[in-house]
Amino acid sequence: MTDERLSVHSVTFYGAPLGELAEHWRALGVRRLSLIDSQLSEPELPKVVAGVGYSVETVYHLFSSRDSLLRVIDAAGAVDARVVYMLTGGRGDLTWEQAADRFSEAVTPCVQVAEQAGVTLAIENASSLYADIHIAHTLRDTITLAEATGLGICIDLFHCWAEAGLTALVQRALPRTVAIQLSDYVLGDRALPARAVPGDGAIPIAPFLASILESGYAHGFDLELIGPRIEREGRLAAARRACDVVSTMLEDLDS
Repeated sequence: MTDERLSVHSVTFYGAPLGELAEHWRALGVRRLSLIDSQLSEPELPKVVAGVGYSVETVYHLFSSRDSLLRVIDAAGAVDARVVYMLTGGRGDLTWEQAADRFSEAVTPCVQVAEQAGVTLAIENASSLYADIHIAHTLRDTITLAEATGLGICIDLFHCWAEAGLTALVQRALPRTVAIQLSDYVLGDRALPARAVPGDGAIPIAPFLASILESGYAHGFDLELIGPRIEREGRLAAARRACDVVSTMLEDLDS
């Protein structure tokens, strides 16, 4: 049985229409949803969410302007989404500090609007391979930017598990952490985006879960499963196996 704290990110089934997604959600037995902002415009989404009693945990948004973010906040609030997490947009010719200041100036006024809508705004850490659309490429830089802007943090373990001093960084991040994404990495895999089902690779997911749960983390875990390994296994099959593996990890930690 899938642990009630788990969601499977909609990007896992990227391109699937809402009806197909709804079938996958039922098959996986999830109660929480992790969406892409474009899915908020689906006219049937509120009916699907309310009909089954799903909670919309997170919505992904690529920040481009204050106005676009405000529209996403409004749409997210309409389905009682808990978190809108973002990539920041790229830096172009700016230094990191200049790009951070620009992002902060643009996004800070949106924080109060989001709070009034019952939505938390956050940023995630993502590889420098995404430098065209993001500036926070380490957990350390993500924390720095979140602290400067008053935003929450979405920790993507795939992109920070090998960082030096990770335990201390996670402890610093946890008071702001509103979502955590899980997947695995098989050493030597260069077939980007190179994600694997939890338990198939080298990322110490179970010890990480034990540490953050002991420290009081109380939100959900989102399984983001993309890349050639996932495609070869089959998206739904990989997602089902990931739900089983992480549910067992959480059950063992709860016992």
